[in-house]
Parts: sequence; C-alpha cells; structure tokens
Amino acid sequence: MLEQYVKVYKDKFQLDFVVANCENASGGFGLSSTNALEIFDYGVDGITGGNHSFDKKDIIPLMEKMPIIRPFNHYDAPGSGVLNLEKNGENLSIINMLGIMGSNIAKNAFLVTNEALKLCKSKNILIDFHGQMTSEKMAYMWEFKGKVSAIFGTHTHVGTDDLKIELGTSYVSDAGLVGARQGVIGMDGDISVAGFKSGLKQSFKVNNTYKKIFQMIIVEVLDGKSSDVFKVKVIDDQEIITRGYIER
Repeated sequence: MLEQYVKVYKDKFQLDFVVANCENASGGFGLSSTNALEIFDYGVDGITGGNHSFDKKDIIPLMEKMPIIRPFNHYDAPGSGVLNLEKNGENLSIINMLGIMGSNIAKNAFLVTNEALKLCKSKNILIDFHGQMTSEKMAYMWEFKGKVSAIFGTHTHVGTDDLKIELGTSYVSDAGLVGARQGVIGMDGDISVAGFKSGLKQSFKVNNTYKKIFQMIIVEVLDGKSSDVFKVKVIDDQEIITRGYIER
C-alpha cells in the first residue's frame, strides 16, 4: 500500500516530507533493513519507531546512517530519538516518544520532552507519540499543545476520529495502520481469536489475502503552527478525505 500510494499523494498534495511509523512493517514485528530500504524507495523521508524498534537487529546499523529514529525516551539504546530533515528549502524536526502506560522500557515522556525539543533545529516539529492509551496521548497533547506543530498518536493500529488543531498543534490519538484492514489490527484474525480462547501464545502472521487500507494524516504547517490538517484513507481504491476541526 505504501508502494502504491505514497508517491501518488506526495505529488497530489505537493508534500514536502512523508514520515511513517514502521515498527511493525516487517511481518508485524520490527523493521528489517531490507524493508527499510524499500520504504524509502516508496517515497518516505523519515521513519519512526516504538516498542518493536529493535525486534530486527539488522536495522541497528542503518539507524546511524539513515533517517530512522526510535523512541527518544527508550532506556539506553542505539540510535536517536530526534530527526532533523531539510529538503528543497523546507525543514522539519521529528521527535519519537513512547508512552509508559503498558510499557516498561521507557522514561516518562512528559518529563523528557523538553530535552528532545532542545535538539530540534526546525520550528516545524512533529511528535510521533507511540502509546497504548488514548488518555495518556490526550494528556500529552494537553501538556504540549501550542509548543509543537503536530502530535500524532500511533501504536493501537486503529484510526481515531479526533483529528483537530488546537493552539496551532495538530492532533490525532491514532493515525491508524496501513496494511490489512480485515483480521485483528493487521494480523490474521483466526490466530488472534485462538490466542484469546486458549490463553496460549500464538505465532502471529499477516494474512496476505485480506483486503487492505491506506491511511495518511496530511498537515500544513506555517511558521511552526498547523494551519490545516486532514486525513486520507483508501479503501477498495476509494479515496476518503476527512478534515480535522479547529478548536476555538
């Protein structure tokens, strides 16, 4: 779906940068070096991660060479949690944060974000907050609205309908997955059900026969503030555009 649509929407909306959370890109767990190179070829400019950032160890050397980051607040680990991009006279800083609710591998994002902001070279700042709970993401937005350009939630795979702009900061609790829309959060549904019924650990896999979905949040940023935000979904080759609202 990335291969089919990223360059299409890059051209259609004249996008300066495309950022993708890819911590589940390789079979649902982690990101391999091979898949990372493919994703950059599809037109993605920067890759963020999450709790599965280090599942594929061959990605670690690429973190030092290519625009791939992991959560800034991850306990001591290779790579960086801040990415500064510049292209064709435009610039963007990206911060990757990991929620602590349901996670034991990260420092409190609320307490370390100011450290990350000091490493941003652009006033146009996007934060990928990779978190399990909408309440934690919303509280994070409440704390940092007006201080960054956009806060986009990832991790739950299910897109939420709370896309908005508040104090110049775009926000959505979860951007939603790109991949299989059938099954359970991108994985084979029967295997997931078997796990819930038996209580036994299952070997999850992606079912390549399932119908697919493409989801992208597009934000226009002027002088560090969001001026417009909308979501593009493609389901069965049908494009659906949903505009965010501006909180007054």
